[in-house]
Amino acid sequence: MLLSLPEKVVQFGTGALLRGLPDYLIDKANRQGIFNGRVVVVKSTDAGDATVFEKQDNLYTLCIRGIENGFPVSENILVTAISRVLSANQQWNDVLACAANPLLEIVLSNTTEVGIQFVREDVHLAPPTSFPGKLLAFLLARYRAFHGDRSKGLVIVPTELLPDNGVLLESIVLELAHLNNLEYGFIEWLENACTFCNSLVDRIVPGKPAANSIADLEAELGYHDSLLTIAEPYCLWAIEGNDQIAAILAFQQADPDAVVVTPDINRFRERKLRLLNGTHTLSCGLAHLAGFTTVSAAMEDPDMATFIENLMLGEIAPAIPYALPDGDARQFGRQVLDRFRNPAVEHRWLSITVQYSTKMRMRNIPVLLEHYRNNGTVPDGFALGFAAFLCFYRQDSSFIQDDRAAYFIQKWKTRTPAELTQEVLADKELWGADLTKLPGFSGRVLQFVLDILDKGARLVLHELNVKNETKNLANTPA
Repeated sequence: MLLSLPEKVVQFGTGALLRGLPDYLIDKANRQGIFNGRVVVVKSTDAGDATVFEKQDNLYTLCIRGIENGFPVSENILVTAISRVLSANQQWNDVLACAANPLLEIVLSNTTEVGIQFVREDVHLAPPTSFPGKLLAFLLARYRAFHGDRSKGLVIVPTELLPDNGVLLESIVLELAHLNNLEYGFIEWLENACTFCNSLVDRIVPGKPAANSIADLEAELGYHDSLLTIAEPYCLWAIEGNDQIAAILAFQQADPDAVVVTPDINRFRERKLRLLNGTHTLSCGLAHLAGFTTVSAAMEDPDMATFIENLMLGEIAPAIPYALPDGDARQFGRQVLDRFRNPAVEHRWLSITVQYSTKMRMRNIPVLLEHYRNNGTVPDGFALGFAAFLCFYRQDSSFIQDDRAAYFIQKWKTRTPAELTQEVLADKELWGADLTKLPGFSGRVLQFVLDILDKGARLVLHELNVKNETKNLANTPA
């Protein structure tokens, strides 16, 4: 029954996050007889092996492991939501043929933060290069297949971790449509019949289990699964939309706590972006330099765990540049700390450093500026995290995956630590602001850089925690 449901969703991307959140939620709704639709997946790049899905009849096992409300969670789910996987580069005509499906209602995507970018290109290529170009070509094929019928517009929900991702994607698609001189009727249909929804996904889905646990998991399951996917219990997908959108996204009825359709998702976006992702970004360089491989391993170390908690709850939470309900930031932050401690999720610090500088600007600089608007003191945890970020680029560059890596590596070759710190912090193109104007910040960052180079990250981390503990004791009434 589940395997014969009609295709109602086209999804650009095959990654673990999509398998562990949207596809899982659609499968959950199908099992309850609510959504009753499957997902056609479009593989946008040549990376990885697409045939693995076909070999497994597009089935995969999601292993949910962790702690929820103080109790261990261990659940194995055979997800049946994916109907087929098409290669954009090799099966583009088949992808476009999906646009003529009258039952199709939804387009999903996750092409990473750098996937939603404007690329000047001909959308009649087979296929276009960029994801927005592919999406525009797909929507044009649908418009022509149904002769501009407005009832055949689609709901498009990008899940890339970008502010206002739906608004951004729509603006790029429209710009490309005008650049390609597409007919006025189509552009009008695009603007009025299709809905681009801002959305936010929040679930740690590292994907493939740790090598040392695969055998145990497969022994428990009783079969081999090349797509075996690990995910934490916590699950949230916030989608900006009205009641009409909620009706189309009917899978949300299967788990209203996990899928929230609401007119404003900024509350969910800000707390997740700052407390979870921002803490990750400010901690990853330091954790790596201190010798920790995974987030859970770092949380087992008293110094690293204390640093992360103080950073998240003491510096980031009070400076989130958005008015959250009272207590919301600390409550969510406590949940995040429990999620970081989950030993079943092998979340590697090096994977968090991918596009490190872009993440630092987007996730953390607004918090730093808000901190200075509210306080006159240097946030020590933030300064140490930023110093470790700079020191990260002084290492062997072979494992650094950042489009701006050459900028930092070159400065380490040609500048003293003091010169490098001053120049990088003053770079408005990098940060959107001159961070040397923040009282005391550049001096504190430089001191931490020098200390890391001299003493090593672990000792610097320990000394900061001792300093903070001494300060707290001094401020405690006798």
